[in-house]
Amino acid sequence: MAKRKAKGTPGEGGIGAGLGGILMGLGSLVEKLGELAETGREFSQTGEIRGPGSGKELRGIYGFTVKVGLGGEGVKVEPFGNIHRDEESGRSVVQEVREPAVDVFEERDHTLVVAEMPGIGVGELRLEVKDDLLIITAEKGDKKYKKEVLLPGSFPREKMQVSCANGVLEIRCVK
Repeated sequence: MAKRKAKGTPGEGGIGAGLGGILMGLGSLVEKLGELAETGREFSQTGEIRGPGSGKELRGIYGFTVKVGLGGEGVKVEPFGNIHRDEESGRSVVQEVREPAVDVFEERDHTLVVAEMPGIGVGELRLEVKDDLLIITAEKGDKKYKKEVLLPGSFPREKMQVSCANGVLEIRCVK
C-alpha cells in the first residue's frame, strides 16, 4: 500500500495531484483542438453530475461540441445540457429542461436538422416555426428538452418531415 504524501506536496492526494490532473486535461484538450484545426472536424464531450436536490435527486448533464474549419467559420464551441450559468449570480445552476446537441446540414434539396434527445419519440415532440427559427420542445416523464435552431431560410411547418428513432430526431425541411 502506497503512503499518502503530505497535503500541498505534488503527488498522490495532495494539491499538486489535483493541479497536475487539471493541467494534463488541459494539455489533452489543446492537443485535440490542434488535431481538429488540421483536419477540419468536430469533437464532442459529455458528462453527468449527480447530487442531492430539493426533494429529489439532482442530475446535471453537460457537454460541448467543438467544430473547427466547417463552413469557413473557424473554431465554434457549442455547449449543450441542462447546466447553465446564472446571469445575476454567475453561479452554475441545473435547469429542469435540457438543451440537446443539434446539427444542421444543408443538402441540395433540403435542410436536415438532427437532434439527440434520448428517451423521446415522435409523440412527445412539439415543433414551432417562426420565420427562420425552429423551436423544438419535447417532454416524457422527467426528461424535458428545448432548443431553438436558426435555419438557413424560412420553411413552412407543412414542408417538414419528422422522424425519431432511438432518441435521434431528424427534421427534413424540404426546399
